[in-house]
Amino acid sequence: MPNMSMQKTPMPAQAPEVRNKNFDEVTLGYTPEMAVLEAQRCLQCKHRPCMKGCPVAVRIPEFIAKVAQGDFLAAYEIITSTNALPAVCGRVCPQENQCERECVRGIKGESVAIGRLERFVADYFMEYGTAASKRAEPNGIKVAVIGAGPAGLSCAGDLARRGFEVTVYEAIHKAGGVLVYGIPEFRLPKAIVEREIDSLRALGVKIETDMVIGRALSLDELGEMGYKAVFVGSGAGLPRFMGIEGEGLLGVYSANEFLTRINLMKAYKDEYDTPIIRSKSVAVIGGGNVAMDAARCAMRLGAERVYIVYRRGEEEIPARLEEIHHAKEEGIEFRLLTAPTRLLGDDQGWVRGMECVKMRLGEPDASGRRSPVEIPGSQYEMEVDSVIMAIGTSPNPLIRTTTEGLQADRRGCLIVNEEMATTKPGVYAGGDAVTGAATVILAMGAGKKAAESIANLLLPSPGSEENPA
Repeated sequence: MPNMSMQKTPMPAQAPEVRNKNFDEVTLGYTPEMAVLEAQRCLQCKHRPCMKGCPVAVRIPEFIAKVAQGDFLAAYEIITSTNALPAVCGRVCPQENQCERECVRGIKGESVAIGRLERFVADYFMEYGTAASKRAEPNGIKVAVIGAGPAGLSCAGDLARRGFEVTVYEAIHKAGGVLVYGIPEFRLPKAIVEREIDSLRALGVKIETDMVIGRALSLDELGEMGYKAVFVGSGAGLPRFMGIEGEGLLGVYSANEFLTRINLMKAYKDEYDTPIIRSKSVAVIGGGNVAMDAARCAMRLGAERVYIVYRRGEEEIPARLEEIHHAKEEGIEFRLLTAPTRLLGDDQGWVRGMECVKMRLGEPDASGRRSPVEIPGSQYEMEVDSVIMAIGTSPNPLIRTTTEGLQADRRGCLIVNEEMATTKPGVYAGGDAVTGAATVILAMGAGKKAAESIANLLLPSPGSEENPA
């Protein structure tokens, strides 16, 4: 029976005053009854507008129809025919700007909760399902993937399903990329990530950790080892700073370092000895999801006051609406239309404050966003003892500077064509290494597209008896 409610089925969550003191997952997920009820809101539109908004082309109406029938395992099979990491995507994808934005139900109410349903289906499978190998017959062709983040894992999974012999080379000691070092446990439990990666290993994907490509091996050496193609999904892990006075003071972090210490190195757990500063008053500079993650982590580490300092207004904040909402509920204070101009230190070299200036929004910049303009005479000081810079990241230059013929743009991002091929023959790239810091699902979409291009290059076309590799 159709559910014509104008609102999404609410999803249970920890109370704000409880969750801001722990790292357990904030949202608790649907029950089977909730999932069926929400799935019944789907109108099963013939033109499937929701799918146009999905970078990995999940067959959304089909999987939702199975959920509405209570056939959750069949729904999982449908999702994973195109999406290698459904439990991840169901938690961290900006569905409100993608599939759910295109949902017809959103015209006169709230869209169908596609992300919540995807998460439910993936979690249900992890508890009750049995993995079945979807790998094609091995074709004997070796492909290397650089980086075990969303782009690399998506590419590797798709290639393995086509029968390729895939090895993923990951620079750090754990696979997952930004999923393990960047996104906090309370948004994406690391056990979930590990289960998703295990499912790729079950397809035959080999993952070599502690392998820094550009140091341990070059791209050219991978070719000498018999790899017929290489996909570079090395992400954008190089932090940016503002270049203002005082950034060298003690107590100033990049968001990358701060979140890596917490997420990957478990600084929030007593049984780990990872050093981290536990501050009383923290300013996080930036307005993206990374800034929200850093601020919410700082609160959970015991800070009394945590500020988001952003130079534009609330309408311009790039973070997900859900993350902004959760941050406000948890007590994060927003200092909008504010920009730091100088960090102030004490006689021991530690941050003691931050000089700021108030801004107003002027004319739109080249991207169409209104540019912030300084208000003369509006300087003031904030008393803080830690500052976290969350103003973006760029790709590490190691691979491009050690590989002849691999071109990058002025931002250090690898240049690719529509097929995700770089300027070096046989080398493809995607994700943040190409776009700069973006979303998990866009990186996965790029990895998926690159896998298709690699398969088209290396597998014989219909009617051909020879493999061009």
